[in-house]
Amino acid sequence: MTTNTTTLENLPALQEEDESEKASYVEVIETVISSLEQDGSAMVNHSEEGHTWKFQYGAVEGYVQLSGETEEDTLTTWSPVHKLPVQNESEMMRKLLEMNCGNTFEACFGLINQSVVVFASRTLKDINPSEISRLMTIVASIADENDQELLKNYPAA
Repeated sequence: MTTNTTTLENLPALQEEDESEKASYVEVIETVISSLEQDGSAMVNHSEEGHTWKFQYGAVEGYVQLSGETEEDTLTTWSPVHKLPVQNESEMMRKLLEMNCGNTFEACFGLINQSVVVFASRTLKDINPSEISRLMTIVASIADENDQELLKNYPAA
């Protein structure tokens, strides 16, 4: 397995392009990350399984994974907001389900590896740069807006 990890610095802003010069998904993602990340520590990992980016947004870490660049491939973005187990876990799960029903737009709260995350995933078929930006921004924003409240109201068990 080939892996190449680098930091993202001074990424160029995407410019309006004609149909013959469309930006790649990687370029779009890196441009969005450069507009979101706040401390210059964004990183990318290129491997045979695709690309994975990590960046800091407010108090949370955001992740983006691109499985490839065909229409059948997937863009997934997530941000951990709390580790399990927690006190009053059933109460927190009820709150997260209620929030999923109207406060998370295209994203949702979920569980990955014993962590509560904000999550969104979409195939690349017919996706455009503004949709990519929207998914990444929604996930990072919802995570940053809710992590401190969840940590305060549902401390570790």
